[in-house]
Amino acid sequence: MAFDKMELKDIEVWDGNHAAAQAMRQAQIDVVAAYPITPSTPIVEGYAKFKADNYVEGEFVMVESEHAAMSGCVGAAAAGGRVATATSSQGLALMAEVLYQASGMRLPIVLNLVNRALAAPLNVNGDHSDMYMVRDSGWIQFDAFSPQEAYDLNLIAFRVSEDHDVRIPAIINQDGFITSHTAQGVHTLSDDVAYNFVGEYKPMNDMLDFENPVTHGVQTEEDWHFEHKARQHNDMMTIVPGKIEEVFADFEKLTGRKYNKVECYDMNDADVAVVCMGTSVETAREVATEMRAKGIKAGVVGIRVFRPFPFFEIAEAIKDIKAVAVLDRCAPGGAAGTLFNEISGSLYNTDLKIALSGYIYGLGGRDLTKAHLVDLFNELQANADAGKVLTQQQQFIGVRGPKLAYL
Repeated sequence: MAFDKMELKDIEVWDGNHAAAQAMRQAQIDVVAAYPITPSTPIVEGYAKFKADNYVEGEFVMVESEHAAMSGCVGAAAAGGRVATATSSQGLALMAEVLYQASGMRLPIVLNLVNRALAAPLNVNGDHSDMYMVRDSGWIQFDAFSPQEAYDLNLIAFRVSEDHDVRIPAIINQDGFITSHTAQGVHTLSDDVAYNFVGEYKPMNDMLDFENPVTHGVQTEEDWHFEHKARQHNDMMTIVPGKIEEVFADFEKLTGRKYNKVECYDMNDADVAVVCMGTSVETAREVATEMRAKGIKAGVVGIRVFRPFPFFEIAEAIKDIKAVAVLDRCAPGGAAGTLFNEISGSLYNTDLKIALSGYIYGLGGRDLTKAHLVDLFNELQANADAGKVLTQQQQFIGVRGPKLAYL
């Protein structure tokens, strides 16, 4: 697809929720089925106002639960519409059953997931528990570190998900309150340019095409279930990565903003590095710069695409690093951290000898401070000098009370 020179509006001051809602408006969605939950409510609330003010022509359907919201999205997508919604935390937990229906039926729905802790105890603040909970649901998952990226990745997600070679739903993650409610300058596209990038929706196997009848949501049992799931996984791992790179490249041509499945900062000559997601990436980058002024060659790796997981890109990013810390913003519930395990998997069949350690941090919205990261980079340098992890392999950052460590 060819693009004319970018047409930018003035910089808008938007938080992550409003940025997502505006991108949804510009994509000219046919159906948004939604049920509100903190901290994602302003996305669907904002879209509903666009509808009330006649800025959008599609349908906004307020349903009785998050389960019903995703069910409505599945029905609308199966009927041949461009469809999106938003949720968080417990809402996603209620919605999770239907996520598997959407991906198994190959319906290109876009879901804005404003990351929030899972109860109990009840907590409305951000961590990555909900992101990790649906990691194996068969959805593409992008991760936005800022409101700008929440806007951009929505437009990108529609392009990737709706491609006829893909037809897999997509999630755009952003940190609850830290991104969703923090206003920053956002470079926006004009409505026409944004819609041209996303493209006109082209249904495939839609139920309302009466000349070509199809069946959705069939029962397969042992006869064909394996083949369906194997094809779904194969396409996720072999087709989606290349399509993401293609759309990232088109978006860079249009806007000048470059995205990668794995974002590397100061990694060319780094000895130690932190791997993380969400807003922690920006904090870690700032501290890494300060540590370099103190003689520690620090770098940061941010995971932009969480599913399909970029095993090879991560291994390439950290292959020359002596000590790496993986930060998980989720309590793993009896295992090593999810991201830690997947980074470990990236290294399993390599000859790399890296002092790899994991840290649990920021649960329920607890701050990850610059002081925490200074201590962490100093610890990583000690590990690099020793050629091994000197402390427990998995630790907690910023938890009160007696020191907790395991593994």
